[in-house]
Amino acid sequence: MSKPPIAKRVNHEINYHGKTTVDPYFWLRDKENPEVIQYLNDENDFTKESLKHTKPLQEKIYAEMVSRMKETDLSVPIKRDNFYYYSRTVEGKNYKIYCRKNGSLDAPEEILIDGNKLAEGKKYFSLRAFKMSDDHNRLAYTADYDGSEFYSLYVLDVTTGKFLEEPIEKTGGNILWANDNETLFYTTLDETHRPYRLVRHKVGAPVSKDAVVFEEPDGSFFLGAYKTKSNAFLMIHLGNKITSEVHYLDANTPEGTFTVFTPRKKNIQYSVTHYEDTFYVLTNENALNFKIMKTAVSTTEKSSWQTYIDHDPAVYLTDVEAFNNHIVVHCRKNGFKNIQIINSKTQEAHDIQFHDAVYTYWEEPNPDFNTNLLRFLYTSLSTPRSVFNYDMDTREFILLKEYEVLGGFDKSAYETRLVKATAEDGTVIPISVVHKKGIELNGQNPCLLYGYGSYGHPSDPYFSSIRLSLIDRGFVYAIGHIRGGSEMGRQWYEDGKYLNKRNTFTDFIACGEQLIKENFTSKEKLCINGGSAGGLLMGACINLRPDLFHAAVAAVPFVDVINTMMDDTIPLTIAEYEEWGNPNEPKYFEYMSSYCPYTNVGAKDYPNLLITAGLNDPRVQYWEPAKWIAKLRHLKTNDNRLLMKTNMGAGHGGASGRYEYMKEIAIEYAFLLDCLGIEE
Repeated sequence: MSKPPIAKRVNHEINYHGKTTVDPYFWLRDKENPEVIQYLNDENDFTKESLKHTKPLQEKIYAEMVSRMKETDLSVPIKRDNFYYYSRTVEGKNYKIYCRKNGSLDAPEEILIDGNKLAEGKKYFSLRAFKMSDDHNRLAYTADYDGSEFYSLYVLDVTTGKFLEEPIEKTGGNILWANDNETLFYTTLDETHRPYRLVRHKVGAPVSKDAVVFEEPDGSFFLGAYKTKSNAFLMIHLGNKITSEVHYLDANTPEGTFTVFTPRKKNIQYSVTHYEDTFYVLTNENALNFKIMKTAVSTTEKSSWQTYIDHDPAVYLTDVEAFNNHIVVHCRKNGFKNIQIINSKTQEAHDIQFHDAVYTYWEEPNPDFNTNLLRFLYTSLSTPRSVFNYDMDTREFILLKEYEVLGGFDKSAYETRLVKATAEDGTVIPISVVHKKGIELNGQNPCLLYGYGSYGHPSDPYFSSIRLSLIDRGFVYAIGHIRGGSEMGRQWYEDGKYLNKRNTFTDFIACGEQLIKENFTSKEKLCINGGSAGGLLMGACINLRPDLFHAAVAAVPFVDVINTMMDDTIPLTIAEYEEWGNPNEPKYFEYMSSYCPYTNVGAKDYPNLLITAGLNDPRVQYWEPAKWIAKLRHLKTNDNRLLMKTNMGAGHGGASGRYEYMKEIAIEYAFLLDCLGIEE
């Protein structure tokens, strides 16, 4: 196929607020139409042919990625009671093997489940929940085999290796055990793919006997469930983007009824942590950056709450974790994640002192309530993932493992820095940057700028050995910490949503301009990348400033904002009103119309563009990128490359296996290098 496929144009009239508009590519929404599948396959064939000459480069990049990876490796074991749980990978195998040892790390290995065997014969495999019963005899897990995010629930007797019953199909993937080791709770999804029910199941009993213990009727609220670290309570967390509510139940009485902790109130969010006879409540009521309250287990009414940590406009509180002798507060300060340790007996507090200027950490499982060791995974743009135990009494860092990067990697050969851009309204936007040490800042370096900026999700700077295939070729890699995330606190999020959403796009443009101004790169060498809501960012920015970027990779991009948000039958739409606004209200409709990438495609010169999609994606339907590329093909005025690759057997996350995932990234990197004319 030497010419790109041209999607037929079929006039489909839509009435929005009394005005009729025509969407010529509406027909692409019909997944059952053979013409739609043919069109997607034609786009895939065109992309494959267009990048055929880069195949040797793709293979070289893929080989580099694999060569840096310690293919046979294992995680740091996590001790629960007398067992050590861990996972390991094997060279040539896509998925993890989940294991444990009884009594000591020298004991014989017991394989619980092998993801590679579970994935045999499947195009896709994703393990979500992995929950052991408290007696360590039963394993419940959930798996998705097509990327649709419907999960099958399995219960395995690990002492015999036999399944105790047939799988429960089409669950929401979230599960938890009661303390009797026989009762499971799992979530189910409604017709819009929203987790809305919690169901109680007795292992071995017919599914027809399962009882719905809670159902959330509000279409904007998602239901989640968890068990407290103390093992004392089962918790239901209900929430949308701005409001939440918690219900709780004694984990020893699974047949009981969940009790509301405190009734929901619009715009008030809270979460609950249990410690002995106390509940700690993280809430944003009269506290934009959240505060921590405490109350007795016996009196959860709001009138009984007492302030434990007051609101601080400079500190964004994000989580509370309880141990026998310590309270751990996770927060953000000056744009980066921070951990505060409080001795629960003396109330003495200190912050863990991290030493890199640009870094992040991830909370690791800490199932042991009776320990003074806090485990977390630390990383930076140049520091590989490192698992630490932190002694909360002595303040000692205990390195358990630094994940090895093969091929002679030397982190001292790379330089990280924090750059600051200034947005249109004067707001300072941080940019995390990494590059090879010693490169000349002469404006001639290729650069890949990443952005997201939605849902309050921060884009924290972490290490990826995959990126070295660009950085070692002279790329500057940068992350724009734009508004819509929460890097600088809750206000940072509020300033990039609803009727402030355009700040996200202009912030990202300011980041690109700053990198050029400081001679990291130039317009001719600046590339950008983002996925999902970050794909919306890509689409909005290339509409606003197509001259600023040379190439863009937009992964599963949310680009048909108006049509999706006006259709409440599409999964997740109603819940999204609290992020983007409800376009059934004219003010939100007009504002969304001003930035919607699909709506605003125009007759102009666009950067080189590679778009990805997943046929089974329940989050961003495949037709959004399909319609977008069709409209771009019709209107764009230059000959820059315009390619789309749809994974016909996966969903929002693309390929599920670690090797298949790297092959997809190798295609994206080869595309960027080829667009820049960088030859080996």
